[in-house]
Amino acid sequence: MEKHRIFSMPVASVYPHYINKAEKKGRTKEEVDTIFRWLTGYDQNSLENHLEQKTDFETFFAKAPQINPNVSKIKGVICGYRVEDIEDPLMQKIRYLDKLIDELARGKKMENILRS
Repeated sequence: MEKHRIFSMPVASVYPHYINKAEKKGRTKEEVDTIFRWLTGYDQNSLENHLEQKTDFETFFAKAPQINPNVSKIKGVICGYRVEDIEDPLMQKIRYLDKLIDELARGKKMENILRS
């Protein structure tokens, strides 16, 4: 089976769109970075290095220090799919990220977004 094209896309190519989406709704780049760090376990320097080096999504998630154990609490629909029902583990992680950024842009409190 052919890999989905988003797997080979650099995270840095999508990152500005996440920032834009958040800032249009009065949220910040720092909040977007917090979501990235919460989901992946990267620290800020590692996250910035991956963005600078244009790491693709597949490598970005494969090298993530630790996917947050609370990801199973992320539920709902993004891009027409229920995130909890997505079978491909990499696609599911990408959609988790999309879902969290979407919740940020919709004004949800950070404590709720980060499933605290």
